[in-house]
Amino acid sequence: MEATVAERGQITLPKAVRDALGLSKGTILKVELEGSRIVLRKSVDDAVSRARGRFRLEGFASTEDAMRAVRGQSADDPDAGR
Repeated sequence: MEATVAERGQITLPKAVRDALGLSKGTILKVELEGSRIVLRKSVDDAVSRARGRFRLEGFASTEDAMRAVRGQSADDPDAGR
C-alpha cells in the first residue's frame, strides 16, 4: 500500500488500514520516528480510557469486593484474592 504526501503535508491512509484499526474522523494517532521510518500508533486516550475509574460501584466497599461478587466468591474464600 502507498500514500502520497499532499501539499500541506497531509496523507490519506488506505481504507483497509483505517478499517482494520477502527480509525474514524477525529481519531488521534501518535507519530514516532524510528530511524528513517515513520510509525503511527492509535492513541489509547479514547473515551473508554478517559472514563476508566470514574464510576462508583454502588453496593460494594471496594473493587476487590465487586470482583469477588462477579466471581461468585465470598470474602473468606482462600482464592478470593486471585
